[in-house]
Amino acid sequence: MREYHEDREITAQFLLDVSPSVDFGTANALKRDLLIDFVAVLARLLTRQGNRVGAMLYGRGVERVIPARGGRMQVLRLIDDLERRPRLERAPETSLRELLATAITTVRRRSLLFVVSDFFSTPGWEPALTLLGRRHEVLAIRLTDPRERELPDIGMVVMNDAETGEHLWVDTSDARFRTRFAEVVRRRDAALAAAFARARVEALELSTEDDLVRTIVRYAAGRKVRNARRAAAGAVR
Repeated sequence: MREYHEDREITAQFLLDVSPSVDFGTANALKRDLLIDFVAVLARLLTRQGNRVGAMLYGRGVERVIPARGGRMQVLRLIDDLERRPRLERAPETSLRELLATAITTVRRRSLLFVVSDFFSTPGWEPALTLLGRRHEVLAIRLTDPRERELPDIGMVVMNDAETGEHLWVDTSDARFRTRFAEVVRRRDAALAAAFARARVEALELSTEDDLVRTIVRYAAGRKVRNARRAAAGAVR
């Protein structure tokens, strides 16, 4: 992340989706735990280098804006706010557009923005992400869990809509249902990848079953190679 602006201080903002769907998890942790760990790791790295970090928290709406500051106490404040935040049993459908629109109007100085979400949202957030990408350096951090990608064959189970609290019985032993589920997942993955590409925003997927630090290190190394190739291509032109 130090590549962003070597010649001056970085201001980083975490745009955090802490709506009910982020409280889902079946592997090593909840997606919320993954979100908190990601903020802790990146905020520590950034503040140790003299940079400032802030956050916006979205639950039932944009509920909290933490101004960007530097230092160890700011990192502890961010983590404490997230850990003390009560779990929402239900909420209106998530609107990432509201979170991104708030960032558009409040983050004036060019910054490094981390949009951390599972991207289960009502439609219409893509234009706001595109606009943010023009003004700032934006990384989309997608939180996932294995059971959101593949259903095991375990018979009848209750599936819960984390946003509305509604329950639905489904037969996971039905091969046709599992095939339809897999196709929905494939289409959603493709749609999100296309949305990030159109917005010219880099994306990193974090899973509850993966090692967070290793994933970040692997991504940073790959990003360094990509940036070097872009620079070389620009020099040739």
